[in-house]
Amino acid sequence: MRIIVNGQQDFGKSVLQSLLQRGEEIVGVYCAPDKEGRRPDPLKTFAQEKGLPLFQPRSYRGQEVVERMASLAPDLCVMAYVTLFVPEKVLGVPRHGTIQYHPSLLPSHRGPSSINWPIIWGEKKTGLTIFWPDEGLDEGPILLQKEVNIEDDHTLGTLYFNHLYPLGVEAMLEAVDLVRDGKAPRIEQDHSLATYEGWCRPDLVKINWHLPTPSVFNLIRGSNPQPGAWTTFKGEKVNIFDAEAILSPRSVQPGQILAKDESSLCVATADGQIRIRRLQIEGQKKVDAGAWALESGIELGNRFGT
Repeated sequence: MRIIVNGQQDFGKSVLQSLLQRGEEIVGVYCAPDKEGRRPDPLKTFAQEKGLPLFQPRSYRGQEVVERMASLAPDLCVMAYVTLFVPEKVLGVPRHGTIQYHPSLLPSHRGPSSINWPIIWGEKKTGLTIFWPDEGLDEGPILLQKEVNIEDDHTLGTLYFNHLYPLGVEAMLEAVDLVRDGKAPRIEQDHSLATYEGWCRPDLVKINWHLPTPSVFNLIRGSNPQPGAWTTFKGEKVNIFDAEAILSPRSVQPGQILAKDESSLCVATADGQIRIRRLQIEGQKKVDAGAWALESGIELGNRFGT
């Protein structure tokens, strides 16, 4: 088949690389436009290294995009991490249409931060979907899905890079084979079960130390490394990253520092503690929480959230 890869960043590169490694015919690569001051997109760089036709439209709405893509005579477009809106007139250009990766079990968690929210809300299962996109947001028919358990020690980073990323690349290849063999299903989503969440932004991940320990812990790990759950200390913003939950009630004020050692701090919640192992003061580098406490003269009884 003649395949177009449309994507960006390392995931897009990995999908393209895997397709090339097994001998697929790649007739074009589409990726996001360059951003001033940012490093070149890894997908763009890799496509250039391989001498593949590269396109970076700022919008997919124009007729010229349709005509240029049609000139490539593609059989299938594989969308691997695409953030620009792609209208149906472009999705339908390839002979077999377009398939897309989404890191959730659709119709659950439609939207741009579908890995963060299941962790933050304490869910035990997530996964990925390869689907046939249409003009609705993550609403198209499902081709295949893969489930992934959310373990207690998973963060946004480990869940994505250790599970949803590699499994997603494999699923893309499996989906391409199903399309080639004429066996790719189009299973309509049950829209009555759909959920949607917007971007997981910094203003949504401020820590409330008065909440139960699991809620605080899930917020921290579901925001690690981006956007980084945060609190304040003596008026300074502090992002909290690596942490552990300790379910041991203490009759103290939530946010109070209960213990410290060379590498960590223990902070009270409504019904337990959070052991903080890594944090970042705004404008500075990430550091071990214990080292920061020692350097900053932090004392037991001091409080976060002040």
